[in-house]
Amino acid sequence: MSLLPGGSDPHRFGTEAFYAALGRSFVAMCAVVPVLYLIEAADQGLTLGLDVAAGILPRHLDGLDGVFFSPFLHHGFNHLNVNSIPLILLGTFVLAAGVRRFLWSTLIIVLVSGLGVWFTGSPDTVVVGASGVVFGYLGILLTRGIVERSWWNFAVFLLVGLLGGWQLVGILPTDEPISWQGHLFGLLGGVVAAIVFRRRGPGLGGPRYSESRLTFP
Repeated sequence: MSLLPGGSDPHRFGTEAFYAALGRSFVAMCAVVPVLYLIEAADQGLTLGLDVAAGILPRHLDGLDGVFFSPFLHHGFNHLNVNSIPLILLGTFVLAAGVRRFLWSTLIIVLVSGLGVWFTGSPDTVVVGASGVVFGYLGILLTRGIVERSWWNFAVFLLVGLLGGWQLVGILPTDEPISWQGHLFGLLGGVVAAIVFRRRGPGLGGPRYSESRLTFP
């Protein structure tokens, strides 16, 4: 078992190390969101047309690179505003479990969500936005609560579900200009990431591990 100095486990709810990891993660996520606003401001102010140039164009090869770029782009500030708060909230709890797990999990979510949209989306649309990542983080918290028997991960998932439960219908087909495919595949990507990068421990199928410190380069 890898513990922080003083015997505090950063994965154990209620410990000093746990709250310290949450605090650092919150600061990090709050630093990420302004970057998205700067990108949107530059796109609108300089009329760069990034949505079309770097968004996902389903079933078009020239729109495949949007799988990686689309999470950083939005259809205006209203679209970005909707995604910002859940991105900070959910990203904080996902990041608190470890930087490497967070980065690799986010990559899986981006790939699964983006490719799912590219293969199944309407070819006459352009898809952008971080909502696929948001739903992916929801999937991570739900699945970690089950496979790692972490009640606090599951509790956060339930809390977000209660506060914004109407958003969960976003994984269902709709005639609204919303990429339900991105939401659905993002959620599935989060489930996959949580299983692949699960934390093993006593009674969980293997030796327990943790990243000793949450640090940033």
